[in-house]
Amino acid sequence: MELSILNKDGKAGKKVKLSDAIFAVEPNDHAIYLDVKQYLANQRQGTSKSKERAEISGSTRKIKKQKGTGTARAGSIKSPLFRGGGTVFGPRPRNYSFKLNKKLKNLARCSAFTHKAKSGDLLILEDFQMDAPKTAEFSQIMSNLKCNNKKTLLVVSESNKNIYLSSRNLQGAKVVSPLDVNTYDLVNASKVIVSQGALEKIESILS
Repeated sequence: MELSILNKDGKAGKKVKLSDAIFAVEPNDHAIYLDVKQYLANQRQGTSKSKERAEISGSTRKIKKQKGTGTARAGSIKSPLFRGGGTVFGPRPRNYSFKLNKKLKNLARCSAFTHKAKSGDLLILEDFQMDAPKTAEFSQIMSNLKCNNKKTLLVVSESNKNIYLSSRNLQGAKVVSPLDVNTYDLVNASKVIVSQGALEKIESILS
């Protein structure tokens, strides 16, 4: 597959050939599902906790006599049956993360790239630099690429603080390096923009 390299003004120039091993694989949707599931699970803090009856502060005195009241027997005010008592089977701190094989994660990313390439939502942008953080300038570039007001993922060849700061105030815009590209961001973005230098690094990482 060949795509035109766009400049900051959105004009097409020479073409670049994409690697079939990354952008033209047989998509595996289940691999994408597992990788996205792992990413979201890893975002969970897992710190929810409720007190059980052994952790509630309160008297251990038997609150009423065993027989003769006409109601059920009760021994502790900390019983889950009473207001202010312990919680039954409440949440406990836990780790939600799980392991996935490296080959499966690579397959998931390649499948996501293939979906974007086939649907026309993958753009190749020539390398550019920003001398200072300017949100208006970054927004103009996105507008020239017809990606304004859309969820966009921009992959740059190396971390550039000015480009990152320029995009930070724009809702839906995200800038990452090739090493930080994950399946969730690829699937979540409406448009994926890859700089020319980042394309070479992505191919070397995933091939």
